[in-house]
Amino acid sequence: MLNGLNEQKNSLLTLSGAGVRRDGMWLVRGVDLSVSAGEIVTLIGPNGSGKSTTAKIALGILKPDEGSAHRKRSLCVGYVPQKLTIDWTLPLSVQRFMALTGKLSRKDIFAALERTGVAHLLNAQVRYLSGGEMQRVLIARAIARKPDLLVLDEPVQGVDYSGEIAIYDLISAIRDELGCGILMISHDLHVVMAATDQVVCLNGHVCCRGTPVAVSQSAEFRELFGHRAGAALAVYEHHHDHVHLPDGRVRHADGSISDDCAGEHCSDGSHDHIHHHHGDEAAGKRPPTLVEYDKGAAKEHDHAG
Repeated sequence: MLNGLNEQKNSLLTLSGAGVRRDGMWLVRGVDLSVSAGEIVTLIGPNGSGKSTTAKIALGILKPDEGSAHRKRSLCVGYVPQKLTIDWTLPLSVQRFMALTGKLSRKDIFAALERTGVAHLLNAQVRYLSGGEMQRVLIARAIARKPDLLVLDEPVQGVDYSGEIAIYDLISAIRDELGCGILMISHDLHVVMAATDQVVCLNGHVCCRGTPVAVSQSAEFRELFGHRAGAALAVYEHHHDHVHLPDGRVRHADGSISDDCAGEHCSDGSHDHIHHHHGDEAAGKRPPTLVEYDKGAAKEHDHAG
């Protein structure tokens, strides 16, 4: 009991047995969840499993009909919603969009956009942004006030596979730099689960929870997503993350490719792996680095203009 109280005291956010009921039906029920500073917690589950409802409980948008939700006093929250309702026919620059719901200095706006790699879009019209550019602007808007907690609801929607890799790398870097806690909702098991600290799998209730490895190997996860899901995920913790390509070569965290995982990349002799099965990797292609992604986004914007 004492450990539980200490965890709640140190967490930014704690849900205890939380549930929401509408029209005589439980949207989600019995959710236990906590997010601490510097921790990434990812909610996964099929459509209609209660992921967005749980996020709204966490944000205080919905009050639980049972259980409780506790947030750290004076908690500053940054939020990237799954859906954004904007009249796209209106002229709206990125700079104006960043300050729609609160005052931000031009310096803070530029710094946040620069951190997410889209400072060059400061004066661009929001309606002309690509999916990846829009998601980076939304993340910039969420981190501009240096939040304690960042809530991301499907942060890679409308983004292609290469863009997903880059945005997840960005989110991980933001966590390290700001020291904020992150609550992320995703359906992308292959990438998110490899980057997160704790996974909570929902299907109207908590099916299973734990590290990515523990969840991917659990019977509940395999029953919910199918036995092939666990095999395709095959995530293992590693101090020097690398991916074994189907042709036998190894792609390292810095983007370089070698014939094996020996040498300076694996000087500790460790052979724990992160395996991903994806068409791009099968073709021997590596996801772009953040720099490459940003250059590509800049070119796309120049052509669009």
